[in-house]
Amino acid sequence: MSGGDPTDTFRQEAQELLEQLEQILLDLTRTPDNAELVDSTFRALHTIKGSGSMFGFDAVAGFTHHVESAFDLVRKGKVAMTAALADIALAGKDHIRNLIERPESVDAEAGKAILARLEATVGGHAQAETPKPAEAAPVVSAAAAKWRVQFRLPVDALATGTNPLLLIDELRSLGTAVVTPLLDKIPPLEALNATECHIGWDVEIETDKPKSALEDVFLFVMDEMELRIEPVGAPAAAPAPVAAETVSAPAAPQAAAAQLAKNATEALKGGGSIRVPAERLDNLMDRVGELVIAQSRLKQIAAASQDGEFKSISEEIERLALELRDTTMGVRMVPIAQLFGRFRRLVHDLAGELGKEITLTTTGEETELDKTVIERLNDPLVHLIRNSIDHGLESPDHRTAAGKSAQGHIHLTARHTGDKVLISIKDDGKGLDRARIRARAEENGLIAPGAEMSDSELFQVPYQPGFSTAQKVTSLSGRGVGMDVVKRTLDALRGSIDIASTTGKGTEITLRLPLTLAIIDGLLVRIGQGRYVIPLSAVEECVELPPAEENRANGSNFLNIRSDLVPFLRLREMFNATTPPDKYQKVVVVSANDMRVGLVVDQVIGDHQTVIKSLSKLHKGVETFSGATILGDGTVALILEIGSLVARGQRERSLKLAS
Repeated sequence: MSGGDPTDTFRQEAQELLEQLEQILLDLTRTPDNAELVDSTFRALHTIKGSGSMFGFDAVAGFTHHVESAFDLVRKGKVAMTAALADIALAGKDHIRNLIERPESVDAEAGKAILARLEATVGGHAQAETPKPAEAAPVVSAAAAKWRVQFRLPVDALATGTNPLLLIDELRSLGTAVVTPLLDKIPPLEALNATECHIGWDVEIETDKPKSALEDVFLFVMDEMELRIEPVGAPAAAPAPVAAETVSAPAAPQAAAAQLAKNATEALKGGGSIRVPAERLDNLMDRVGELVIAQSRLKQIAAASQDGEFKSISEEIERLALELRDTTMGVRMVPIAQLFGRFRRLVHDLAGELGKEITLTTTGEETELDKTVIERLNDPLVHLIRNSIDHGLESPDHRTAAGKSAQGHIHLTARHTGDKVLISIKDDGKGLDRARIRARAEENGLIAPGAEMSDSELFQVPYQPGFSTAQKVTSLSGRGVGMDVVKRTLDALRGSIDIASTTGKGTEITLRLPLTLAIIDGLLVRIGQGRYVIPLSAVEECVELPPAEENRANGSNFLNIRSDLVPFLRLREMFNATTPPDKYQKVVVVSANDMRVGLVVDQVIGDHQTVIKSLSKLHKGVETFSGATILGDGTVALILEIGSLVARGQRERSLKLAS
């Protein structure tokens, strides 16, 4: 990452700090008397202010300083912490984010309005506590005192992001300072670790500030460092002499550079981490995908070869490609906690806007999902949560009248099941109004009047474009957009949505999503002259189609597998295969929507590492296939979307029986 724009580093770190700050402030709205949260807020604001000033974001530093000063007053017990102050700080956090990400489009008046609200909340204390700007030379009054500040940071301070030069600059801003480094603990160069801090500092400072102001400079690291602050004239340890051998260097500068590089590498091996741009991970995944395709071709050639050594090399490359695929996919996996955390603010703001009392709880935050899936899930989940708050949860008065607690509850859950991740949004509201959904659907021509529909089918209707049951258009709903966005996004992610609702008790919406969008293990099959891939995670077993079933064109289409009746679909009929069927057809038993279904194919070819390629725009509406892949011989095989395939088979069978 060397050579990049330093301000990009600041933006990335500020983004993380602002996300943490938002979570802390949301906690403060519920527990304003939590002193630890107040301290955490102050530290985050202080870091953003200092880093912003260092990287030239003066507007960020100036605005953040006022918010930081307010929380300094709270920290010192001069102002009471309230939920209203936390709300103002949340608005301030949003303004700081805009100053960092979109400074050219920031409304200066909006910032002034936030500071005015802040001033009105903390009273006249803020101006009294506002320190002089750090840029101006400090004026030392006649009552100034001299202090000696000696400090040593933890050895791992640099690795954890602490910059000692910023601490020294902050001390200098308090008065007139003379700084002397303490070099007595620097190890010989051959033993020096480039990521460790071995220097201490002795600062003699003349200032009119109290001792507490000097201590506040080290607020973040005080618990882990060596610190002594004493008036000048008090006994103090003199700086230790520097041993001559401590600063001895190798004869050649190249040797020193090599030693430092080696030490840095060893430090990273010990558990360090580095930032990598997301596009580099995407490019790496693309290259791994191409490697898997090339390996598949090599495997096919090796299978036709009689050269044992060639086959051995092919198998070794296949093993390495598989391990590289799994490692690369693991790097792309991120905890879903970062996605869930964003919705706390959404629920907080909407609850205030609608006058409802709502709590949001989560489980399964450690569940990992491909970063691309997480990025594309944000908008659908926002729509679903907004819908639960607006339509699902009742007002406090209505909840009380119905015998419920005044406070509504939304629960987000994530968990793994096979190669899928299930994300549930559950509320304890009034549930879906079946009669109203049906009436609006018939009115819009989405279903025929009087048509029989199960709850699962009826609950899918609101995800059609333009559907809405809202009686009036509001800032949240009523325009018939949003829920169809959820459906389109899930289709693009090869996911599905299940809905369960109980009148008066609430609704649970479950999203079923693939772990990754890049590479899957598949089972390659042949149907007629075409080859298709069935996701291996959905496959339970393969059996032969009994001769009695082969010869029966119509009938029950059920197999008896170990006393278990399993329905099956003849894919040759569904795909209009014109070639004669194989003498011994096979049945691939798959799990789909909590049921077992057999898929009759002509031949099971074998396992296949499948690099998923998107279908063209012309084929986007073909729900039977989730994508395509390139085989070793360069031909294309379509990837079956099991859930949609089974649903299509059920519809076709129902139509055949009805006719």
